[in-house]
Amino acid sequence: MTLGAFSVSLSVKDIKVSKEFYENLGFSVFAGEMERNYLIMKNGNALIGLFQGMFEQNILTFNPGWDESANKLETFTDVRDIQKHLKNKELKLEREADSTSVGPASMVLYDPDGNTILIDQHV
Repeated sequence: MTLGAFSVSLSVKDIKVSKEFYENLGFSVFAGEMERNYLIMKNGNALIGLFQGMFEQNILTFNPGWDESANKLETFTDVRDIQKHLKNKELKLEREADSTSVGPASMVLYDPDGNTILIDQHV
């Protein structure tokens, strides 16, 4: 099972201040829109999402079907297959993907410490 590209989605207080901070660490804007209060920043294979006013806590994000540059992978584990695997392991899912659908879908679960994990497939 492959979860896809990994990023940390940070809930930030001031996106402009956070953007400057991460630029000083060597990150550059990869995607997103400052006017819509979100940016995806990249440094090599490391991805950080900056989100102002969209959610309360930080989120670990995986994108099945994408590499770290948002390029579609030829082969990948579909989010519905990941979901089936997790359910077979008796993990509690907070939000599930429609198992009868195809293409883009997402699911959410929490780790034992309450950290949010988003598995968000865009392809």
